[in-house]
Order: sequence, then C-alpha cells, then structure tokens
Amino acid sequence: MTRPLTFTTTAQVREHLLARREIALLDVREEDPFAQGHPLFAANLPLGRIELDARSRIPRRDTAIVIYDNGEGLAETAARRLQSLGYTDVSLLEGGLQGWRDAGGEIFIDVNVPSKSFGELVEAQRHTPSLPAEEVQALLDAKADVVVLDARRFDEYQTMNIPGSTSVPGAELVLRARALAPDPATRIIVNCAGRTRSIIGTQSLVNAGIPNPVAALRNGTIGWTLAGQSLEHGADRRPPPDIPPGVREAAARAAREVADRAGVQRASLADVTRWQGESGRTTYLFDVRTPEEFAAGHLPGSRSAPGGQLVQETDVSAPVRGARIVLVDDDGARANMTASWLAQMNWDVWVLDGVPDSAFAETGSAPLYLPVPSRPVSWIGARQLADKLASEPPGTTAIINLSTSANHVKRHIAGAWFALRSDIGNALRQIPRAQRYVLTCGTSMLAQYAVEEVEQASGGARVQVLEGGNQAWFDAGLPTDTGERRLASPRIDRYRRPYEGTDNPREAMQAYLDWEFGLVEQLGRDGTHGFRVI
Repeated sequence: MTRPLTFTTTAQVREHLLARREIALLDVREEDPFAQGHPLFAANLPLGRIELDARSRIPRRDTAIVIYDNGEGLAETAARRLQSLGYTDVSLLEGGLQGWRDAGGEIFIDVNVPSKSFGELVEAQRHTPSLPAEEVQALLDAKADVVVLDARRFDEYQTMNIPGSTSVPGAELVLRARALAPDPATRIIVNCAGRTRSIIGTQSLVNAGIPNPVAALRNGTIGWTLAGQSLEHGADRRPPPDIPPGVREAAARAAREVADRAGVQRASLADVTRWQGESGRTTYLFDVRTPEEFAAGHLPGSRSAPGGQLVQETDVSAPVRGARIVLVDDDGARANMTASWLAQMNWDVWVLDGVPDSAFAETGSAPLYLPVPSRPVSWIGARQLADKLASEPPGTTAIINLSTSANHVKRHIAGAWFALRSDIGNALRQIPRAQRYVLTCGTSMLAQYAVEEVEQASGGARVQVLEGGNQAWFDAGLPTDTGERRLASPRIDRYRRPYEGTDNPREAMQAYLDWEFGLVEQLGRDGTHGFRVI
C-alpha cells in the first residue's frame, strides 16, 4: 500500500545537516533549472531518471529522503515513484524551493556547489599559490623548466587544454608528480577549466610535501581564454602507465600522513562487509582509481569514482549527506589523498587497508539495479520498425527519443522527436498525433519505464519500445538525422557550464569567476557545511 506523503520543513532539513544525520535532499527538476537555484546540499535526481539512478545513489531504502521542485508539479510524482521502488521514508519539502527561500535558506546557483565552495574556502585559508595566465604563458614561451598538469577528466582535457600540458586527473597528481617532475627545481603548474580542481590539485601537492615549486593556473582555461591566449585541442598526453616503485612508495607515505592529519579513519574488508549489512546507516564503497583500472578488476560491491572527480562531485556520487564513505585503491596514495579532502568536507570517511590483489576479482562495470517496469513492454526491433515506417501511411507511427538533448542533436533516428520523460504530456501536444508511439533512447534502458506515461498522455494509443534503442538502429545502418530538429521539449536536461566547450561568451566566463569568488561568503550565510581546512 502506498504510504501517505508527509512534509519536512526547511528547519528540519537544516537540523539533520547540522547534526550529521543522514538525509538526501533531492531536486527532481532537470539539471538546468536545478543549476539556476538550489540549497547547498541538494542533489539533482531528475524525475525521469529515478528508476535508473536511485538505487545506486541512495542504496539504503529507509534513508530519509526529502523531495522538492519549484512549483512544476514534479515532486509528488517523484516521491510516489520512489515509494514504488521500496523507499519508506520519503517526504516533500514544505513549500518547495520557494518555501526554502521564504524560511531564510540560502540559495546557490550552478552545479557541484559543495565542492566548489569548499575549494574557495581552501584557497582563502591556505593561500594556495597561483600564477596568472600571462605569467604561465611567458614561462612556456621562455621554455622554462616547467610542466603543466591538467587535473580534469581526460575527455575534458581533450576538448581543450593548455598547450603542452599533460592529463593527470586529480587523484593521480600526488601519485605521479614525482615521476613527471623528478628534478625538484622543475616548476609544476596545475590547471582545470575554472578554479576548484586547480586549487585542490595544487594544495594536494603542497600538503603532500612535493619539493617542487607548485602553483595553480589562476582561473584555469577560463583565465587563459580571457587573457586572449590560445588553447590546444585533441591532445592525448598522459603519464606513462608504470610508476617507479620508489615514487609510488613516497607518494603513499605522504598521502597517508595527510590523511592522518585530516582525521581519516582506517577500515578492513571485514568492517566493510559488516557495514554493508547494517540497517540504519548508508555505506558508500568507492574505488578511486582510474575507470580503466576499475574495469580490469575491482572489489565486488564497489563503484568507480576516480578520486579527483569524487571530490569535485560529492553531490553526484554521494547524495546522502551524513553517510559513511569508504575508499579503496591499490597503491595507498589515491585513496588517502581523496579521503583527506572528504574528511575536511565533513564526511565520515574511511580508507580500506590490507586489501589483497586477489580481492579485486570483479571485472567490467558495476552492476545496475534496475526495477521491473510497471507495464509489460512491447518490444520492436530496428529492422521491423524500419519496415513498418516504409510500408504504412505517413503519420501512423511517431518515434519519441528520450535520450539526452545533446545526443539527439548529435545524431538521432530520422524523423524522431526529442522529449523529456518528465515533460511527456506537454511533448505529446507538440508531436503530431499518431496511432503508435515507439519509445527509444541510447539503449532503451530508460525508454522502457515511460510506457505507462505515454499510454496515459496519448489517450491509450499503442506504445512500443525500440529493442536496443538508438544504438541498435545506428548499428543496422538505418537512416539518421542530426541537429536541433523536432524538439518537443526544451533543452533543459543539461546546464551549459561556462567553463566547458570552446565557444562560451566572455561575459559568461567572467560572471562564473565572479560567482566563485563570492562562495565563501555564501557558505558563511548558509552555516550548514561543517567544512574545516587543515
């Protein structure tokens, strides 16, 4: 039986946060409206993705979950959907986002705000060294003894990078810096696209006692672009895969010392096994090595969360604030450095020690926990659908693409309409009425859950799901299209970050920097963070 929905006040949410009691405050809007304003520790879980993401992001079914929107009518549907998946402590935020604002709650913009505001606090308190873009350019032009290490994900690095730089994602810096700059006189410059990962990466090297002079590239690739300097595109420079044993051991010792100073706790495999069987407490087990290392072999029950991105995206990886986090690696450096930052961000964080190589026995991706769809699914193959489209009168079948808008624009089935699952009622009013609707997305993993909603919104039309999704259609060599065509829903599923891509307006980049500079003051007004800087 469906439980009645209750309401939780802003004051009660704040009480949970201040007491470090577990709570998941979920904004169920799409990412762009979420980025326009939300509480500090709100996590974005769009309504349309609940079946795909809830179990991995909120593993314990009795977690206290508070849902809100901004008057769009999504919150109650999301709460009911979570209840149908077995979550037992689901409530609505009283008054929604406006209620939070009216109660005096601080509103933050952008994404990954806990991490970005923490980064600004680190710089403010530790005076993390940095150099402006013009000075770094002058060093490069003079062929000075300098290496530039890019702390972002490799795919971000490939989009645009400082000329000559090497991709060394955040958690890899302490592990690899000594090998990349073995001469203590070599200057190390750490950059990201904006500020946070530059600051955290640089301060990691400082905290770990790297003997080299170290500085962040002030304001990252944004600062570089605003200075009128050129970026490189499509680079693929990575560190050598092998790390000299002495370098590895030195990195492990230094990282352990930093972790101890930060109050990181130690755990065994037996501890983790016991914790994972607990009721009443959430335990996240994250493998902070590279995705490639995770795929080659990892602990059963662990999830891939490369350390630098974990620190950058705590709200994505661990939306249950107050949960226990356990980190594992195979070198002793990456987990300890990552944990040192999470501890300073007021997480209950542990590092798994004494793990034998044989324990990394599971390969490939972490398993997905997907519920059974509420409606039986009628599947249709790509060739079968193509034959029907060719033989039936035009307009008989409408194809609805529930993939991301970016993927739709990049490539989609010829004639398909883009729609947001959370907007399906409005979207169907934009799509010419059809006798049959065929739902698809990347692999139709998401599409299978939207059958009931489309049946209801269409007044009972026949609804099928494309077997294998868009990928099966592409693999079959069937007709495709590109561009912003047949958009039945607005492109609000992805917030356009001012620091991503290569064509952002200068005004947007400068505004982003100005916003980051004000985050420490916002943290003070909010008062729930519990951050400390060692």
